[in-house]
Amino acid sequence: MLQAAAKTLSVATTTSVSRGILLNIRSYCKKTPATLRVSEAVSGAELGANVKVQGWVRSVRAQKSHLFLHVNDGSSLQSLQVVASSELSYPLLTFGSAVEVTGTLKKSPNQKQPVELEAEQIHIVGECNPLEFPFKIKERHSLEYIRQFPHLRCRTNAFSSLLRIRSEATTAVHSYFKENGFLQIHTPVITSNDCEGAGELFKIEPSGRDYEEEEHFFSVPAFLTVSGQLHLELMSGAFSKVYTFGPTFRAENSQSRRHLAEFYMVEAEVSFAQSLEDLTKVMEGMFRSATEHVLAHCAEDVDLFHKHVTPGHREIVEAMLKNRFPTITYSEAINILNRSSENFAFPTDWGCDLQTEHEKYLVKHCGNIPVFVTDYPYDLKPFYARDNQDHPEHTAAAVDLLVPGVGELCGGSLREERLDLLRARLQQAGLEDTYRWYLDLRRFGSVPHGGFGMGFERYLLCILGVDNIKDVIPFPRFSHSCVL
Repeated sequence: MLQAAAKTLSVATTTSVSRGILLNIRSYCKKTPATLRVSEAVSGAELGANVKVQGWVRSVRAQKSHLFLHVNDGSSLQSLQVVASSELSYPLLTFGSAVEVTGTLKKSPNQKQPVELEAEQIHIVGECNPLEFPFKIKERHSLEYIRQFPHLRCRTNAFSSLLRIRSEATTAVHSYFKENGFLQIHTPVITSNDCEGAGELFKIEPSGRDYEEEEHFFSVPAFLTVSGQLHLELMSGAFSKVYTFGPTFRAENSQSRRHLAEFYMVEAEVSFAQSLEDLTKVMEGMFRSATEHVLAHCAEDVDLFHKHVTPGHREIVEAMLKNRFPTITYSEAINILNRSSENFAFPTDWGCDLQTEHEKYLVKHCGNIPVFVTDYPYDLKPFYARDNQDHPEHTAAAVDLLVPGVGELCGGSLREERLDLLRARLQQAGLEDTYRWYLDLRRFGSVPHGGFGMGFERYLLCILGVDNIKDVIPFPRFSHSCVL
């Protein structure tokens, strides 16, 4: 009898343990909701599945039995509609709050959005007081207004679109150079060279008492770079095509719509370049390739600007892509300016530096499409620009690309590879000792070469039609600005 009882207890225990194991297995095998970005959800990914979406509330509409939210996580201009029972409505569920929503992704009966998320759970991750939040629901704020809130403006549709466009344009530039055989070089931010020769430099000095007696931390004066060009030239002695894409700095005391103290530059150097055409092909190719890529991959974001911020600019961009870029010489440009009926604020004599007003007029004169201007007066260009040795007009083999709405976008030149001419110009400028290493580049296996630089923010101004450079960079640095 005891044996029978023991046997019964053993079977019961085994059954209980088995049930426990089975329950654990079922719990372990239960499918965890897939976390989707909003861009993935609105495209219909995981339709019919249990999913999780994380983001910020762009709108809230409560009805008697249902709650409607629009949630965005920055991956798309389009927000995801969330439909929930009114039981999931909370006082802290407001415009601007951060949420995590779990539910089933379904086709939407509303034709304005392809899918919607039927919520089972809404978790408020971060609260937001809509009365104190500077951006208001259902209001379209101007770029000037949102510029007052550099720490919050990424929450707006316009600026989030700009940042997606900027990111995609960066990818497009890198893709163009990679596909065309260029090697990327990381040029230094701290340098002793003043490549542009304008003296608009930020000097680097260590802080703290330990360095008060030191003359120079790097043994020589050091500055934030104004250009990576000279370092690219160094690399072009071993690689036929090189480029760099990084921050550059100018200590200009300006708060204009065109100037920044910190901005990004795309710079390239081509070895064995025989003419300016070798450079203009790269400039035009990069511009077209990057713009076509942005229009294809950021269509909604670009449309936001072209429809609501800069109406009519889309036609200008399409004209730039349809037409080849014409080329005129500096002398032809001066003749065009002198024949015009415009009252320019700056003189247009031969030998003058072209101002923005001159550049914009030349672009319009040429059909409001990008135009190359070549062969500038020799004295206007830096020491490294190649001497054309033409008389009586002494010019350099330099080129600028002028574009609608902006003026100068790219600037470049063939480099002076002839050692005697380069040394003579450096001696004349009193820079031979400073750039002795640069002369060495011409002594050991030098080849004809040239390069150019493009202001990345100016490129964004050009394709979007925005008129203030501070609206196309995440954190604008300019004189007398508040640095975050």
